[in-house]
Amino acid sequence: MVLGMMILPLPALALDFFFTFNIAISIIVLMVSLYTREPLEFSAFPTVLLVTTLLRLSLNVASTKLVLTEGHTGAGAAGQVIEAFGHVLIGGNLTVGIIAFIILTIINFVVITKGAGRIAEVSARFTLDAMPGKQMAIDADLNAGLIGEEEARKRRSAISQEADFFGSMDGASKFVRGDAVAGILVMVINLIGGLIIGMVQHDLPFAEAGRTYTLLTIGDGLVAQIPSLIISVAAGIVVSRVGTEQDLSEQMLGQLFANPQVLYVTAAVIGILGIIPGMPHFAFLLIAAIAAGIAWWLEKRAARIKQDELLGVGPTAAAAAAAATPSPLQEVSWNDVQPVDPVGLEVGYRLISLVDRNQDGELLRRIRGIRKKIAQELGFLVPAVHIRDNLELKPNQYRIQLKGVDVGLGEAYVGQWLAINPGNVAGSLAGTATTDPTFGLPATWIDASLRDQAQALGYTVVDTATVIGTHISNLLQGHAAELLGREEVQSLLDHFAKESPKLVEDLVPKLVPVGTLQKVLQSLLDEGMHIRDLRTILETLGEHIVRTQDIDELTAAVRVALGRAIIHQLFPGETELPVVALEPQLENILMSASAGRGGLEPGLAERLLQQASQLSEQMEAQGLNTVLITPGALRPMLSRFLRRSIPNLRVIAHTEIPDTKTIRIVGVLGGV
Repeated sequence: MVLGMMILPLPALALDFFFTFNIAISIIVLMVSLYTREPLEFSAFPTVLLVTTLLRLSLNVASTKLVLTEGHTGAGAAGQVIEAFGHVLIGGNLTVGIIAFIILTIINFVVITKGAGRIAEVSARFTLDAMPGKQMAIDADLNAGLIGEEEARKRRSAISQEADFFGSMDGASKFVRGDAVAGILVMVINLIGGLIIGMVQHDLPFAEAGRTYTLLTIGDGLVAQIPSLIISVAAGIVVSRVGTEQDLSEQMLGQLFANPQVLYVTAAVIGILGIIPGMPHFAFLLIAAIAAGIAWWLEKRAARIKQDELLGVGPTAAAAAAAATPSPLQEVSWNDVQPVDPVGLEVGYRLISLVDRNQDGELLRRIRGIRKKIAQELGFLVPAVHIRDNLELKPNQYRIQLKGVDVGLGEAYVGQWLAINPGNVAGSLAGTATTDPTFGLPATWIDASLRDQAQALGYTVVDTATVIGTHISNLLQGHAAELLGREEVQSLLDHFAKESPKLVEDLVPKLVPVGTLQKVLQSLLDEGMHIRDLRTILETLGEHIVRTQDIDELTAAVRVALGRAIIHQLFPGETELPVVALEPQLENILMSASAGRGGLEPGLAERLLQQASQLSEQMEAQGLNTVLITPGALRPMLSRFLRRSIPNLRVIAHTEIPDTKTIRIVGVLGGV
């Protein structure tokens, strides 16, 4: 339509219709901007601004062609709308019309458009500067469990749209300024061109040509400039809005006329001006009386509402009474059952700054990094850590919970550093003596000024967020099997199915129930294994589940298939494996106990634990992993028995060692 109006000749009737349509569109845009509560509710405004500007310019082109070609026939040559604006709005006085057009253009160009453009520019700059902080706040809420993934996605989209909107408004305001300049140039061109065409081509006298073409030019300019002014006002209203739950009229009425004292003072000032000799008494005194009357009515209304509240009548009192009236006893519902968080972190009030998104909490970023690291190492995504403050804790205390049960407790001091003694430091430090909450090593909380000195003495120095983050990471890895629920397993399968859809479709749940897969994966995690190689795990289960449903036997088969990964995790890059073996007599006794031919004597069990602990300490002193090699039938029983007291001891079966590896016995577990 815009291109057609610029290229094709339009009859006067069509031009009248399009000018009227342009005025209607401008009024619609103004009304929408008045009733908009937030700028993003009218996010299409930059595009609307461009389209309406192009529409006005195309109308200028079409009307210019009609004025210059048919202007010699009279004032109605370009349609009744232009004629009406030329006659009615300026009273037939051409000088007044030119002045009115220039004034409208100045108001539009210098005042409204320039101000709206500046607001849009500053808003765009501030919005872009604030984007990183807003994104971090969303991530913090998401990690803390306050919002879901869908809500986070909506908030991120709103932030992006807000930045795009103000950036577009900054550029779109230039269209309006250009339109104002174009209006002045079009008026000058039409005047000069009309005089030349009227006098040269149509032999009109100078006075008649000047009167006719000036009237048409002024009418054409006004009929385009007034909608332009309305659109500019709408742009200023939209970009200057402060987002609230009220539209513009509610804001203005609620804020301008909320205080009767303001209206009393205004009435007094206007009244004093009205009684000065020579001033228009009627107008000033009338406005003063109206302002005083409104103030008196507002004051009486506020007093009546307050009195009704004291007497217990009126809508406000009724609402308060309804709220105070005890509601009927509600039946207990499932809404009263609060589910426990899979992982929770409670902090004392002095640690709130570490997890406050408004203060750029360092611990929030650490927790995100911990979850990502665990996901990469173990092969599944642990649940989000739900963070809350707890005034029942000590100010510097924090508590880590797993499914509502406390699994970790510690103290941390914001602004200080924890100097951990690894056992070979060269001196002591001034500070608060404590114990590292993760590994139980002696440590000292020190001021930041002593950090370099502590490092020089051989201490391991970490900040507060790292202390808590390491504690959380250690507990999450230690309880990984408990965190792998049915929902996490299903999510893991859904993710793996994107790469191997046929394998998942054929095995789960047709052959391998999800519950069986979950128990096998939990058994692997219990013994410190990762579950990243889900392809091998599923293929092995699919092969062996037709022969047995026993979880220990299925886990043993999976471990044999993952033998290379197990050995690589325990002995990375080594060909000869230093291991601890069972004494033959002890092995026979354990085999009998495992087969159900006799139990393990309490005394033997105690000596076994003591010897295993001593061997573990000796191997750790030599810088070696404590790995016990046993027959496959004994491995599950010994692993469960020993890892409760010796967490760093690993038990492997002979069948799990690849053919390319050799073993070297560095210790023997026995002594019966």
